[in-house]
Amino acid sequence: MHMTNKLVPALLAAALAAAALPAAAQSAGDWTVAIGVHQVDPKSDNGKLANGTLPLAIDSDAKPSIAFEYFLKDNLGLEVLGALPFKHDIAVKGVGKVGDTKHLPPTFTLQYHFNSKGKVSPLLGVGLNYTTFFSENTTGALEDARLKLGDSWGLSAHAGLDFKVSDKSSIRVDVRWADIDTKVKVDGAKLGTANIDPLVYGAAYVMKF
Repeated sequence: MHMTNKLVPALLAAALAAAALPAAAQSAGDWTVAIGVHQVDPKSDNGKLANGTLPLAIDSDAKPSIAFEYFLKDNLGLEVLGALPFKHDIAVKGVGKVGDTKHLPPTFTLQYHFNSKGKVSPLLGVGLNYTTFFSENTTGALEDARLKLGDSWGLSAHAGLDFKVSDKSSIRVDVRWADIDTKVKVDGAKLGTANIDPLVYGAAYVMKF
């Protein structure tokens, strides 16, 4: 069982429970920067290509991340998440690795911080993810073929907990979900859609300005 199977319900439950708490203002006009590490963990079933004959498996990867958040109103912020390029092996179940790709998934999230001046401050957000794929390579059964993965737009969700370190800093643990589907072409031929839809989880050090 993935660690995320336990982490997601725990974070969501804590954030929802905190909705009943009085919210202490995170002031409009504030900025925060969060520097951390996040892992992109695609769902276990990534779909099938070539009329259902090629079941896909896409592996996980972790990279340093950075997020900037601007507070539009007290407790309500707009966040932009970025990271170094993630790299994933692509396999066909029963055949083995057939390629790999890199991707960048900038994500824009509107999120609300509960109990934002307390020792523990949950947050919940919804947003939009854009994922661009590049540096596709092939190997094994697809050696020397030309692999192309199309860019993706999709909804995203975010839940996290901030543990206060000082008036200007905190430690954040969080989990995200993104709807990432990419059209797959090999040598220009359309093979279908890879459904990645990952959970993205990690930790970061958050600084307020």
